[in-house]
Amino acid sequence: MNIIFGPIHSRRFGKSLGVDLSPGKKQCNFDCLYCELDAAKTMDAYDDVVSVEAVTTALKTALKEHDDVDFITLTANGEPTLYPHLSELIDEINTFKGSTKTLILTNAANIDDVSVQDALLKLDEVKLSLDCATQKCLQKLDRSHKGIDVENIKAGMLAFKARYNGPLVIEILIVKTLNDSKEEIAKLNEYLLKLQPTRIDIGTIDRPPAFDVKPVSYEKLLEISHLFDSSLPVYIASRKKAEISASSYSEEEILETLSKRPLTEEDIEALFDEESQNRVQNLLRKDKIKRVSTNGVEFYKKA
Repeated sequence: MNIIFGPIHSRRFGKSLGVDLSPGKKQCNFDCLYCELDAAKTMDAYDDVVSVEAVTTALKTALKEHDDVDFITLTANGEPTLYPHLSELIDEINTFKGSTKTLILTNAANIDDVSVQDALLKLDEVKLSLDCATQKCLQKLDRSHKGIDVENIKAGMLAFKARYNGPLVIEILIVKTLNDSKEEIAKLNEYLLKLQPTRIDIGTIDRPPAFDVKPVSYEKLLEISHLFDSSLPVYIASRKKAEISASSYSEEEILETLSKRPLTEEDIEALFDEESQNRVQNLLRKDKIKRVSTNGVEFYKKA
């Protein structure tokens, strides 16, 4: 039973040390079709609980070995906000973490619970999943526990955002034919314009899922990113590379593209040929485009 895993290197969060709050088995209020863990009955409370002492002891030992981590990331084989001692645990971690930041990866199913919000307020960064903006999609793709309503999730996110001063990242995992339609993305876009998170990460399946569901291509992710309002900081978080050849863009085309959607370095490397990438650097020198860092991810946008 390994409570600590990693460190894991991430372009978005640097060097991260994982803390698994359900190391013994999957305990979750979702049974997502794309989950890499085997299917399991959903639950609204852990029935297998590790103690705060066990978690903090393991974490302190790991931090002595890895004293250069950027983040302590609370996660689980399932949903970490179901851990019954979450608030107490975060208090304890905050007494010895020093300059290392704390982060949680949660499906946000409990974000409308004020006690969960109170616990998450103590963290340096929070990442919430939002694969669906409609109840039909939530039940079909995330296969949520009975009683979980997407409107309560959305209201809870808004309430939490109003209270939280740290970076709030939203993660959307796109699954072929399930939440990749223009209609579903339009609903997500409408809501996220209200929420105004620090960053929005969109990705797709990159590990073998428990069920027979399929990822979308990098090109499809790029197409979906263009469906979001250009004011939203959308980052394509995908290990997949574009299958099309990089294209040539004139300076005018680059400016037009960046006026519609800021692009990351990864996007530019995937989409622009070498000559076009040189034009990007030239436009930077001319101050016609600029780099903007959004919670550790650098975007290029029109100045």
